[in-house]
Amino acid sequence: MDIDALADAFLLHLRTERRLSPNTVESYGFDMRRFASFVEASGVRLSDFSRSHFLAFLSSLQTGKRGGQGGAPKPLAAGTRSRIVSTVRSFFRFLSREGILPANPVEEVKGPRKSRNLPQYLTLTDVDRLLDAPDRNTAEGMRDRAMLELLYATGLRASEIVSLRKENVDMNAGFVRVLGKRGKERIVPVASSSLDILKEYLELWQPAFLRNREGRSAAANVLFLSRLGRPITRQTLWNRIGRWAKAAGIRQKISPHTLRHSFAGHLLAGGADLRAVQTMLGHADISTTQIYTHVTTERIREIHRKHHPRG
Repeated sequence: MDIDALADAFLLHLRTERRLSPNTVESYGFDMRRFASFVEASGVRLSDFSRSHFLAFLSSLQTGKRGGQGGAPKPLAAGTRSRIVSTVRSFFRFLSREGILPANPVEEVKGPRKSRNLPQYLTLTDVDRLLDAPDRNTAEGMRDRAMLELLYATGLRASEIVSLRKENVDMNAGFVRVLGKRGKERIVPVASSSLDILKEYLELWQPAFLRNREGRSAAANVLFLSRLGRPITRQTLWNRIGRWAKAAGIRQKISPHTLRHSFAGHLLAGGADLRAVQTMLGHADISTTQIYTHVTTERIREIHRKHHPRG
């Protein structure tokens, strides 16, 4: 059994059947290359792969060595090791389910526990300063203001915001229809103030971006466009947020996910139902959403320590 061919079949399964995002499949591909390197260097056949081989692989991740290869070891972080272990276990489940292997030899082996850092989010004052930072008298400034407004109003991921199309937004009903991870669709409400900004951008400023397409209309239905009239990229979104955070005097390093964290944290701090927030964020498991309850608890403790005489 050629491990490279089986790895390619596994990645194709992730793309076509599980419908994972390109970025996620790329991460799986990185993990599989590392595992294939270990298997080839160790000389073990997949049909003979056992728990002891898997434990040796775990050890190689911790030391940074790949099978019998030499060179300076580069230990991996616990989070990366945990992800690679999860990938390999999924790979063996795939082989077992497809009948390529009679059983999954690593099903019961658990990877290193990944420490879970509390998400960072902005204060309400910082959110206001960030949203007010872009210049509303320029096309790019209004586009950026509309993107920031929509990110904070909906909690969308970076990949979701850059792929939004005009038909995804219902101005009258006040919601956006989002196609999230694994092709799951969800409906997220949008505040009227954010929709007003978006409407102003679409009616008065987006045509300037479309004219740069030199008559081509391939991007006509895409919501947020670059100066060349093409769909804006995730990297550009990151860069623009960093620029406006600096202009707003926000010292912490922020990203599109910071606004997603702020959306969830502020909703829960205001008394929103956890299940409702889970639905709006598009989390498959409520345990993923529950981390924001820890954030709000930490914030309450911080306020208590700061303002109570015996804090």
